[in-house]
Amino acid sequence: MKFKNFPIYRIEWVTSAFLIGTAFLSLTVVPWFIWTYAKDIQGWGFILALFTFYYFATGISITLGYHRLFSHISFKAKWPVKVFVLIFGAASFENSALDWSADHRIHHKHVDEDEDPYDISKGFFYAHIGWLLFRLKPKPPVTNVKDLEADPLIMLQHRYVQWIGLVVGFILPAALGWGYAVLNGFTNPGLTAMACFLIAGLLRTVIVQQATFCINSLCHMFGRQPYSHGHSARDSAWVAWLTYGEGYHNYHHEFQHDYRNGVKPWQFDPTKWVIWTLSKVGLVQDLRRVPDSRILAAELKEKSRTLGNDVDHLVSRLDERSRELKASTIAAAHALAKDLAHRAEALKEAAITKAEVGHDTLQELRGLLNQAAEMLESLRQADASAVA
Repeated sequence: MKFKNFPIYRIEWVTSAFLIGTAFLSLTVVPWFIWTYAKDIQGWGFILALFTFYYFATGISITLGYHRLFSHISFKAKWPVKVFVLIFGAASFENSALDWSADHRIHHKHVDEDEDPYDISKGFFYAHIGWLLFRLKPKPPVTNVKDLEADPLIMLQHRYVQWIGLVVGFILPAALGWGYAVLNGFTNPGLTAMACFLIAGLLRTVIVQQATFCINSLCHMFGRQPYSHGHSARDSAWVAWLTYGEGYHNYHHEFQHDYRNGVKPWQFDPTKWVIWTLSKVGLVQDLRRVPDSRILAAELKEKSRTLGNDVDHLVSRLDERSRELKASTIAAAHALAKDLAHRAEALKEAAITKAEVGHDTLQELRGLLNQAAEMLESLRQADASAVA
């Protein structure tokens, strides 16, 4: 494409300047400042503590507030929680809760389609950050957040989000650093204030934003799909560590109104734990949960769909002797795939009719999933032996 044909009119100049500028400064000025003045800066413990607080406060305001509370209404919150996530959500510089939620609801409605704001089929760069840098078409009117428009706190933040972000995200960390240095009699309060601005303000903003962007890009490219292959969303445990539990994206796209993303007890989902804790002290309520039977039905259906294909793929790689030795396992795996499909439909019907599914039944079905995993592992080992 020749430069003269480049669609300059589509560039979001302010957004692009901010995202590129803050990233550039974080990669250049911040390390230079630390390298040059590390020995002269006083109050490193306070600076790192302030960074940690801001990283948590702004990150959890996106995951708990913008995402699970406002976008999906997966629970209800009282005003102190709303005020906190709206203030520190603004300090994340990811736009207002209203605009963020509008984009995210469109994403769920049109995932992997052209209308998807961060459609992964357009490539990693587009899904990660490109969609923010360019207007690919005139922005349609916002019509899917009428419920949020009725909330005066959300609309107040929407009107003043950039000013709130500037004051809370950049000015306040510097001011706190200055005040802490003066109170402790430091020789150069300006250095402490600048360190707080650069580390707790600038660097923290870039890290939180990039972590959030990973959900739109990496979690639609890499990871497992235990609940559905019907869309590109995937579960990624390591992205969950970066995003307070948001990495379990395949589950989330199947059950978007559940307040949990990491639904398994061992999965890392601090946002879920914070919501649950707040419910115990009366600050949030009406937590929405998907019944275990529906979750297991999705797992059984997906495993029944993939088990036969996985077995056929592995069998095609085995030599004739290995096939003979594993004939019973191969036959059992195909039979299990049919059984899983049947059980999945029964569970789905039970969930629709809200019929009671006993604990013993659920345990039995989880055992079938484990059995399927063991069969596949046995065939993989046979495949590895054949290759060796």
